[in-house]
Amino acid sequence: MAGRVVLSAFSALVGAFLLLPILAVVPAAFNGSSFIRLPPDNWSVRWWGAFFADQTWRRSLVTSLQVATLAAALSVVLGTAAALGIERLGGWVRQLALALFVGPVIVPVIVLAVALYSLARSVGLVGTTTMLAIAHTMLALPYVALNVGVSLAALDPRLRLAATGLGASPWHAFRTVTLPLIMPGVIGGAVFAFVTSFDEVVLSVFLAGPQAKTLPVRIWEEIRVEYTPIVAVAATIMIGLAVAAVAASRVIQRRDA
Repeated sequence: MAGRVVLSAFSALVGAFLLLPILAVVPAAFNGSSFIRLPPDNWSVRWWGAFFADQTWRRSLVTSLQVATLAAALSVVLGTAAALGIERLGGWVRQLALALFVGPVIVPVIVLAVALYSLARSVGLVGTTTMLAIAHTMLALPYVALNVGVSLAALDPRLRLAATGLGASPWHAFRTVTLPLIMPGVIGGAVFAFVTSFDEVVLSVFLAGPQAKTLPVRIWEEIRVEYTPIVAVAATIMIGLAVAAVAASRVIQRRDA
């Protein structure tokens, strides 16, 4: 009993050590002065108004949402198909396929960014939402494939065999049997993909342009010049959207269960 209490207290301290510096951004977004103070001397929402009144900040937020949504959608389709294909493999071929899909996570992002920038420049896609979505999909795809793979591993193969034996086509069996049962993995992968894309900054710095600039890139540009509470506002919005995405996935998963 005492050991469990000590372990719980230690876990709480570690969690606080990791989360409190991040959560400190939230009160910083409500500073009334032009400089960040913690805690604020006076509370105000003036910087929230400044954020939404500035066209560049609004455009970067919309661009981030567009890119993250496209990347999540592409990752779910491609990652689910990849997981289904990898499941049919065996031996070293399966391990090799898994290693290839996990590659973008292992390779340093700066290396991937340089390579993608060279490719995008050769086809004239630098500074476009399309290229940002493609690049973010490469980073997010492994999370979907791994999450769906875990759900597939827990799926009883006799269910699909039973559906096929009763005359269902492969597509009908997937749509009515496999997909509903692996939906928690699909939803979890989609959330990981969305958050990964929305928070990505290194690839975005290389591939962004005047008309396609994500919110992390806009934050990076701002703090190079000055660090005002408007940056904390942008960071708070990013934290809020990430938390909302995770909460929505949990609600959907519980409803499906």
